[in-house]
Amino acid sequence: MPAPDSAIGPGTDGSVLDPPADRVPTSLGTRAARQLADTTKSEPQMQAISSRWLLRMLPWVDVKGGAYRVNRRLQLRTGRGRVAFEHNGADDIRVIPRTLTEVPALRGYADTEVLRELAGRFRPREVGAGQVLVEAGQPVSEVYLVVRGRFTRFAAGRYGQEEALGVVTDGSPLGDEAITRPDPLWPNSVRAETSGVVLVLPAPAVREFADRVPSLAAHLTAFAERQRLPVNRRGEADVPVRAGHTGEPALPGGFVDYELRPREYELSLTQSVLRVHTRVADLYNDPMDQTRQQIRLTVEEIRERQEWELVNNREFGLLGNVDHGQRISTFTGPPTPDDMDELLSMRRKTRLFLAHPKAITAFFRQCNRRGLTPGTASVNGHDVPAWRGVPIFPCGKIPVADDQTSSIIALRTGEADQGVVGLYQTGIPEEYQPGLNVRFMGIDEAAVSKYLLTAYYSMAILVPDAAGILENVQLGRTAD
Repeated sequence: MPAPDSAIGPGTDGSVLDPPADRVPTSLGTRAARQLADTTKSEPQMQAISSRWLLRMLPWVDVKGGAYRVNRRLQLRTGRGRVAFEHNGADDIRVIPRTLTEVPALRGYADTEVLRELAGRFRPREVGAGQVLVEAGQPVSEVYLVVRGRFTRFAAGRYGQEEALGVVTDGSPLGDEAITRPDPLWPNSVRAETSGVVLVLPAPAVREFADRVPSLAAHLTAFAERQRLPVNRRGEADVPVRAGHTGEPALPGGFVDYELRPREYELSLTQSVLRVHTRVADLYNDPMDQTRQQIRLTVEEIRERQEWELVNNREFGLLGNVDHGQRISTFTGPPTPDDMDELLSMRRKTRLFLAHPKAITAFFRQCNRRGLTPGTASVNGHDVPAWRGVPIFPCGKIPVADDQTSSIIALRTGEADQGVVGLYQTGIPEEYQPGLNVRFMGIDEAAVSKYLLTAYYSMAILVPDAAGILENVQLGRTAD
């Protein structure tokens, strides 16, 4: 029986189907017709391209000398850092000696042997949930290093209620003022909200150790003397002024002192060598230039890595260089409106938040629980979520830890506001984009053309409060 006429009728896409093999064609089939027709095609697509809001929102400073020096007023108040630990078992936890210099009184002390012996005197102690570690008004008899757990600093309020003053988490020291001050008292109480582990060092052991080591005693004495010098509210060397006077009293005199060893940021780089066979470049350039497309996609990958470095690089990235005093922990785990308000209140003119998309979702869940609706902000024609008028930009380069926690970053930007600035150099040879060049490296014996692509960049935090981080942001859902 002959095949029905519908076998050569219109296809599902409106085209004429090729007839079966046993039929004589009466018109040109689509398979043959495509040999004379050109297809409409897209440029090569790339899934890894992200919005890269950090690169877009940073003000960029042209660094002609290849380095950028951040001059600041002399800082007398030494900030706290975060110590690190090595775990060799449940009961064998030790502080890494060189990280003891993150304790303010030991900042800048360079004798590694002394630090190693001091680190060996710490002993681990387990703390149960709800246990009060120290009480306000009691003598500071021990120095604590928090290894694991969440601890709340609290004090009695004016009207008898308990007021939470902050959260202490992994790596933070407690009671280190006992190292240099005689008979100090705990200014507030500390309670463990979760079970945890702390390393404990009796305060008298530190003083006894300093009596035997002249270099340590000299360092602690110099530190104590610096702490007695007058400072402003930010810990900078004070400038004497007088206000509200009448007549002609003698006015105080002084000067603004500077840091003698200001930090310099050298431009970092991301590079790649692109290889394109000359046969491909010669014969397959219509309708799209193969070399240009290869360069375009490689540049996109370099820019993605550039933003990752600006977030994660230990030398200049945000996560590793934000001042410890500008880091706070979530109070209960998930990022609540209270946590975001606390982060916002730590600086003036916060321009933007950066958060992993899952962290933004977790924050929205907490807003939903309270019946709050975050606002939006218009940025370069895009509507982005905002909190208190400050836009929250997604940044997938902020890592998510194995325990499903992340961080939220707040930034003030620009040189005029003493904020965070990006660094690059323009006008470099064979520049392809600002701060990025493409240089032809020649053709090798295999007839492969090589191109060197390089992006030069860095980042500088001009003053410590220009950037802050909300840490230990829990991303998972919690039971209602």
